[in-house]
Amino acid sequence: MANLQKMISEKSVVIFSKNSCCMSHTIKTLFFDFGVNPTIYELDEINRGKEIEQALAQLGCSPTVPVVFIGGQLVGGANQVMSLHLNRSLLPMLKRAGALWL
Repeated sequence: MANLQKMISEKSVVIFSKNSCCMSHTIKTLFFDFGVNPTIYELDEINRGKEIEQALAQLGCSPTVPVVFIGGQLVGGANQVMSLHLNRSLLPMLKRAGALWL
């Protein structure tokens, strides 16, 4: 869990993903389209990916991918990110975290 906290706090936007997950692809594309350069951890490719996935589940993330953290804070999965985007809260959140300069 300490390793997970370190990963989350080092960058303004962190996405935990799997290459095999279509929703992960959608969320990554959304951030790239905004001009955000998120740190992405592909849990099906990195060492200790299963361990990190279990730690995300302990945080209450279900499903465990995609999971987005902005400014070190858990935003949630695809549904939460899309809800923030649709109600126009996502861009201001990215600006506050220093991930976007518009």
